[in-house]
Amino acid sequence: MGNDIDRAGVAKAYAAWAPVYDLVFGAVFDQGRKSTIAVADAIGGRVLDVGVGTGLSLSDYSRSTKLCGVDISEPMLRKAQERVRTLNLTNVESLSVMDAKNLAFPDAAFDAVVAQYVITAVPDPEATLDDFIRVLKPGGELILVNHIGAESGPRKVFEMAFAPLARRLGWRPEFPWQRLVDWTVKHGGVDLIERRPMPPMGHFSLIRYRKS
Repeated sequence: MGNDIDRAGVAKAYAAWAPVYDLVFGAVFDQGRKSTIAVADAIGGRVLDVGVGTGLSLSDYSRSTKLCGVDISEPMLRKAQERVRTLNLTNVESLSVMDAKNLAFPDAAFDAVVAQYVITAVPDPEATLDDFIRVLKPGGELILVNHIGAESGPRKVFEMAFAPLARRLGWRPEFPWQRLVDWTVKHGGVDLIERRPMPPMGHFSLIRYRKS
């Protein structure tokens, strides 16, 4: 099941989405985005935003938070670069095309890593999470916003119906919480500090880990 999302496919889907992305996702994901940024700003220091896309989030961060943004999509990053110039976001240190699983940053480089809607869209979520933890300083936080598959009930029925379309967008709609539980055990060295359901209807969760 993991192999149905290939990197080129994701990049292509997002290149097609880039022009309408802000309209569609800006509104739906607004709450998740703002909550995540509030948490990251409270930590402050140097923050890595993975899957920064068109840079929609960049201007929401406090200007005292230093930002590095990475994304797999060059067309999206070009838009993000325009945004940084237009809004004169001097706290953005770099925007780079990068694969989330192989981050070209040294160990312990960041106080926080923010990854919104990323881990369910990459070919190898566990290896990607490992790399997120690698670039975090000890005591640093990994802040995820993610769709976690419903375990039962009406939301599960809806998600299964939506699955084929979601997969075409490069998402795994059936990503279960248990996968994250198993990853934390296997990785060691991380503590879950929060899991908070987000609107609309708790489809997404804000999940925070601290590097021990």
